[in-house]
Amino acid sequence: MAPASKADRKAALDVAAWTFNIVTSVGIIMVNKALLATHRFTFATTLTGLHFATTTLLTIIFRWLGYIQPSHLPLSNLIKFVLFANLSIVGMNISLMWNSVGFYQIAKLSMIPVSCLLEVVFDKIHYSRATKLSIVVVLAGVAICTVTDVSVNARGLIAATIAVWSTALQQYYVHFLQKKYSLGSFNLLGHTAPVQAASLLILGPFVDYWLTNKRVDKFDYSVTAVFFIVLSCTIAVGTNLSQFICIGRFTAVSFQVLGHMKTILVLTLGFFLFGREGLNLHVISGMILAVLGMIWYGNASSKPGGKERRTYSLPVDKSQKHGLLSETGDRDDEV
Repeated sequence: MAPASKADRKAALDVAAWTFNIVTSVGIIMVNKALLATHRFTFATTLTGLHFATTTLLTIIFRWLGYIQPSHLPLSNLIKFVLFANLSIVGMNISLMWNSVGFYQIAKLSMIPVSCLLEVVFDKIHYSRATKLSIVVVLAGVAICTVTDVSVNARGLIAATIAVWSTALQQYYVHFLQKKYSLGSFNLLGHTAPVQAASLLILGPFVDYWLTNKRVDKFDYSVTAVFFIVLSCTIAVGTNLSQFICIGRFTAVSFQVLGHMKTILVLTLGFFLFGREGLNLHVISGMILAVLGMIWYGNASSKPGGKERRTYSLPVDKSQKHGLLSETGDRDDEV
């Protein structure tokens, strides 16, 4: 009875984590779309810096209240993480500016195979045939939904490559650092958010001016615009936290695969809220295919052998066999 209860509790927490991430991610996209479409606030990098500044403030409050315990993260790992994370943010913005929407979406889809490659190389993860096929189905479905015109140029390709690899490395690092240093989601945010906030708030205005030829300090900050900026920062706290929770509980690949549910929700909500055309039979069929692929991925990856870490051992004599089995069992428990 106890194991079943433990499994049910884990399943409930998993669903809650995904729901939290989907709600906050879709919410912030809708708010940011309103900021861009209605109020012409185009300073995405600076806005992201404000997001992390708000997150930093919350982690300071939680640490003061005793909800976040002291923890350690080596400076070298912190610098690597912030470098990957900031390159991801800037790279995505530049990729969107220099590439067509179609190629931008293809670049985002390529994060899944890149994340898979990182897990295979660094974690020795093995994917079953069914798991691989389910990922292909998800990619095909989302591609049908989002990819339209596809044109690419040299600088756009470079920007997309940097964006994809830095995003995949940042998401891999979230899982790696939490496991290696036994860090909770808020603990890791407490280490990374202040550095990201400081660096993005310093560099953000210059990057945004380069991308938009507009100065953030010259923007007309009306009451409504400020309200949406504050709302965006508030929701961003949940988005940042839920991302760390989800990747910590699962992996970067699972986060990417199931995270495409957000793409489908954004398309649907964008159609109803912003009155854009495009939700036709072609797009709906892609949505259905992507959802079926996500369901298949969840089922295939959870089965024995669907997604597991490979362990290698050298042949030993019978006198050593018992010790080897014990060591292998301990290693499998860790996985």
